[in-house]
Amino acid sequence: MMKPDVNDIECKKDALIATARRCFDVGIQTNAGGNLSVRLSSADAIIIKPSGVGFAECTRDNLQLVHLDGTVEPSAFKPSKDLEFHLDLYRIRPDINAIVHCHSPWATGYASAGLEIPCLTVQTMEKIGRLPLIPLSSNGGPQTAADISPFFQDVTVRAAILANHGTIGVGPTLTAAQYLAEIIEETAHVAYVRDTLMAAHGKTEADLPKYATQKDAAADLARK
Repeated sequence: MMKPDVNDIECKKDALIATARRCFDVGIQTNAGGNLSVRLSSADAIIIKPSGVGFAECTRDNLQLVHLDGTVEPSAFKPSKDLEFHLDLYRIRPDINAIVHCHSPWATGYASAGLEIPCLTVQTMEKIGRLPLIPLSSNGGPQTAADISPFFQDVTVRAAILANHGTIGVGPTLTAAQYLAEIIEETAHVAYVRDTLMAAHGKTEADLPKYATQKDAAADLARK
């Protein structure tokens, strides 16, 4: 087992702390729920928030170092219930270097209604494309790695909604994953406002963008 570089550990811890604080500040995660992690560059291991620690309370001292084989370095804290699915996503997707899992209210509202959040805006289409809704486990409990990983086997999947649970954003960096978590919440809010306004005005259909960017539109036009 390769020994992680100390500077790498401290750098990744600081990045995770900053991301966690931003998630708390923008309101996509309160209390001690949710989780986030980041892959180390120097070893097959990650830094992850432990159970019972809030996003706003993350420090260098309470974040955990966990190897991809599941070995948790000695810590006074209990490993996260989400550790299994975080580790599995890193194992199956080398392109994933960070994961942000939140219980953001608007998105989780859709997830609890059993509704897939529609990608309504050009930004969501470009940055995400589609947000698959992952059902609860067969026993009715929260989703496990066995439920989540099959959806992320598709390398085009960058984000997902967990029914009655929350959201997952993945990316090459913590910032990228966190931006996705914010876009998911923003999109859920926009979708709710749109549907409420449509119902109030008796509308049953609304236009959706066909292309995420002008480049996509021009490329399609050139093919015709």
